[in-house]
Amino acid sequence: MDLVALTEYLVKSIASAKDMVSVKQFEREEDTIMIQVVVSEQDMGIVIGKNGMTANAIRTLVQASAYVNQLGRVRINIDSF
Repeated sequence: MDLVALTEYLVKSIASAKDMVSVKQFEREEDTIMIQVVVSEQDMGIVIGKNGMTANAIRTLVQASAYVNQLGRVRINIDSF
């Protein structure tokens, strides 16, 4: 499973407005992949979680998948619209 699909699956699993979730990948540097996650404003608190624990869990899972598949470093940015 690629990183965008994994990230989208994880975020849509916890978001209430699943059709409002957008996940895109950008190449920042040679070995860094930037993933932009955009959710609705009402889901922002759910996706980030208390003290950022849910967002950190999502980042950990995606980074572990990147490490296993030797894809380099991954940065995930979560925004709302």
